[in-house]
Amino acid sequence: MIPKHIALKNFLSYRDASLDFSGLHVVCVAGPNGAGKSSLLEAIAWSLWGQSRVAADDDVIHQGAMEASVSFQFQQGDHTYRVIRSRHRSQGTSLEFQVYTEAGWRVLTQRGVRATQALICRHLRLDYDTFVNSAYLRQGGADDFMLKRPGDRKQILADLLKLQHYDQLAERAKDQVRQAKVEAALRQTQLDELIATLADYEPTLRRQAQLQQTLHQLDQQQSSDRTRQQQLRALEQSHRSVEQRLQMQCQQQQHLTALLHQTETALTARTEEQRQRETLLAQAAAIEAGVVELAALEAEDAQLNQQFQQYQALQAQRQTLEAAWQAHSQHTRTRFNQTQMQLAAVQAQLADLNELLSQSDAIAASRKQFLAAKAQLKHLDALQLQAEPLQQRRRQLEAELQQAQTRLQTRLEELTASAQQLQQHQGDRPQLVATAQEVSDTLGYLEQRRAYQEQVREKGLERRSFMEVLQANQRRCETQIAQIGQKLGLLGLPEAACPLCDRPLTAHHRTVVEQRHRQQQQELQEEIWVIREQLAVSEREIQVLRQEYRAVEAELEAYAPVLQKQGQLSAQMASQATVQEQLQALEAEQKRLGQCLSTNQYALDRRAELHHIDQTLAQLAYDDRDHALVRGQVDRLRWAEIKHRDLVQGQRRRQQLTQRQQRLETELAQLEADLDQLRQSEPGLALAAAQAALDQLHYHIDRHQQVRQALSLAQVWRQRQRDLEQARQQHASQRAELATLKSQYRQQQQDLDQLNAAIVALEAEGQALAYDPAALEKLEDAIADRQHQRDALLAQLGALDQARQHLEALQQGLAQRQQDLAAVRQRQRVYQELAHAFGRNGIQALMIENLLPQLEAETNHLLGRLSAHQLHVQFVTQRATKRGQGVIDTLDILIADAHGTRPYETYSGGEAFRVNFALRLALARLLAQRSGLALQLLIIDEGFGTQDQQGCDRLIAAINAIASDFACILTVTHIPHFRAAFQNRIDVAKTAQGSQLSLSA
Repeated sequence: MIPKHIALKNFLSYRDASLDFSGLHVVCVAGPNGAGKSSLLEAIAWSLWGQSRVAADDDVIHQGAMEASVSFQFQQGDHTYRVIRSRHRSQGTSLEFQVYTEAGWRVLTQRGVRATQALICRHLRLDYDTFVNSAYLRQGGADDFMLKRPGDRKQILADLLKLQHYDQLAERAKDQVRQAKVEAALRQTQLDELIATLADYEPTLRRQAQLQQTLHQLDQQQSSDRTRQQQLRALEQSHRSVEQRLQMQCQQQQHLTALLHQTETALTARTEEQRQRETLLAQAAAIEAGVVELAALEAEDAQLNQQFQQYQALQAQRQTLEAAWQAHSQHTRTRFNQTQMQLAAVQAQLADLNELLSQSDAIAASRKQFLAAKAQLKHLDALQLQAEPLQQRRRQLEAELQQAQTRLQTRLEELTASAQQLQQHQGDRPQLVATAQEVSDTLGYLEQRRAYQEQVREKGLERRSFMEVLQANQRRCETQIAQIGQKLGLLGLPEAACPLCDRPLTAHHRTVVEQRHRQQQQELQEEIWVIREQLAVSEREIQVLRQEYRAVEAELEAYAPVLQKQGQLSAQMASQATVQEQLQALEAEQKRLGQCLSTNQYALDRRAELHHIDQTLAQLAYDDRDHALVRGQVDRLRWAEIKHRDLVQGQRRRQQLTQRQQRLETELAQLEADLDQLRQSEPGLALAAAQAALDQLHYHIDRHQQVRQALSLAQVWRQRQRDLEQARQQHASQRAELATLKSQYRQQQQDLDQLNAAIVALEAEGQALAYDPAALEKLEDAIADRQHQRDALLAQLGALDQARQHLEALQQGLAQRQQDLAAVRQRQRVYQELAHAFGRNGIQALMIENLLPQLEAETNHLLGRLSAHQLHVQFVTQRATKRGQGVIDTLDILIADAHGTRPYETYSGGEAFRVNFALRLALARLLAQRSGLALQLLIIDEGFGTQDQQGCDRLIAAINAIASDFACILTVTHIPHFRAAFQNRIDVAKTAQGSQLSLSA
């Protein structure tokens, strides 16, 4: 990535700035602290990856602006790209990605910011974390790679070497392992089920033989029962014939019984009818008298019906005449009713007006008071128009005077508080001097303890080195003892040869050699005991030194706070000189303000204006309370004015109503006379004649209803008369029919007795057969049950035969399933090995270990140039566990100088920066050489302030030495003599319009 151009708008400290990188190779970005040097470099990273040093996304927007945007052009390979990223406070982030072609800029932006960001990373082949850990030495973050944990360092190197592909392969291999494991478990389960199923083969054969034997026994018993069944069915046929004849006789018996019952019923009915006819004939005289009474009622009903018809005709004539008279007098009666209503309304209105007019004296007195109060209110309203502006101005002046007084009092309180603080501060000077001396003593003691801690550490390193030598000697002795033990074991064999000359040993020679070996073994064992004792002593000494180191370390935790406190005390003592002058000035101002407040000598112009307003208001003699009272009095008496108007109108209204009342009374009398004349007219007289005819008819509807009810009750005599005539005609024939029914009844009784005797004979014949229907039913049930058993046995035999065939087929496929399971497990083992090989502890770790020697050599090469070969870096990929039971993979960085190996944190700022700088440059160069990333940009942000003149010269020389490996190198500094070492500079200055960029050579 080679930068070409950048444009910033409202980004961090920049309002509107741009910079062209064309022709720039090694450039120094210079400017004072806070001018915006680092912000320029942050703009490059933010535009490409959307990440920066700010905590919140909106913090990149310039203070007071709503949107920030950065446009960055860069060259990657043979193409030139442009990234435009903007951030709006309320709308979020937008991102555009373009490539330059012959036709101009072509858009590569995807749908969504995330997809576009992924496309930019694919073109760059570099993510943000890798960039800041290799090519970008950020301000305050140059030691990020050194301070990261070993696992994070390995991950950074893996990203640089593009080892993510192996992670994908490892994950795919793990997926295959999981799939093979599931498949193996499934196949094993199927195989277990198959073996368990095949265990039922022999029991199936035995069960099949047992069922066949049981079936044969059932067939024999079934044959015997069928013979017995045929015999019982023949007996059943004979019994059924007898039953049929008996059933026919019983049916005839039932038929004759029914006929006998019918004859008996008819005979009873005819006898009852004969009795009723005789009773009816005995009542003949009463029936004839009832018929005569019925005829009299019918004659009276006919006469009443004729009168009813005349009554209806007269009633209709009367209704017609009454309707005509109503129509002729309707207008007069309507006018009469309306006049009555109008007269009543006028009388009610006159009553109300009389009540109102009775209050005329009280209303006149209240109206006089109202007019006087109204005149006074008008006068007060005129005074209010003059006094209201003066009162408003007076309130405003009082508020301004109160504010001026408050400001003076607040200022006086502030001066008093400041004076008290200065006096207290001045009084603390002796204590401050004592505290500074105490802090200085404490600091001297801590520096002595720090030197003592260094001695303890060096002593501990010395004892640790001595223990490593002892442990090596112990392992050597143990190895030699094991070898001597092997030799003694060989010497114990009968045909053992000499271990030196390989010739057969004699008994004496064997004894001499064994004694010599055992003596050597004893000497080595004694040496091991001495070594172990020395190791134990050394371990105790190291424990004591470690405890002493921790105790001193605990004491030294207060070193930084004490040092900071010393600086604070020095600053406080330096500020004591100006305290007295400030205190005198404060007391003088405090005295002046107190006099102004006590004599009211402030805001004199407003006080004069307020006095003039008070005099004017006194002359006007206007009082708000009197004005409010008068206004309330006017409101309370306003009803009198209203009532006065109503009273004037009521007097005029009463006169009008009196005249109208007289007119309505005259009209009502005339309408009454008209109604009397209408009653004496022709329609009135005709209506009176019709009513007189109705009265002379003497028709009563009640009597007519009584006659009709009596006639309805007497109608029964006519029906009884018809029944009497019919009984007289049928009396002789009914006697002959009764005699016939009695003879028929006797004959049917004789036939029924004969049938009963035949039924008794058939029942005796059935009993003689000795037929038991339950025996046949029981036998047939047993045959049916046995048949069901036989069918069930046949079904079981069929199922067992099918199961046997299925088991034989499974037996043939058992070997193939076992082979398939073995193949799946083999595939699982292969993929497990591949997952381990592609994992971080496999090929990736091997590639990183192959890279580390080159990185270490390149780092030491650059570090030697920067430190005059005083510093050295070593990468350690394995270390012992805390318990000493093995080793673990790691990526520790050991740094050594002329005094030995020390922790990274113990080196000075200048030394640490040289180590970080060398390591980061080595990473960047290896990227260009091995990882395939065309990384041609190197950014060095600050860090030079920790170097002396000689260190700066070495850094400049190192940068110039690697300049050919990069297309662009940007170094950021504020040191003047460092700026002069570069031919091209980008000057950054902070102005009122934001940070500005200028290019100088």
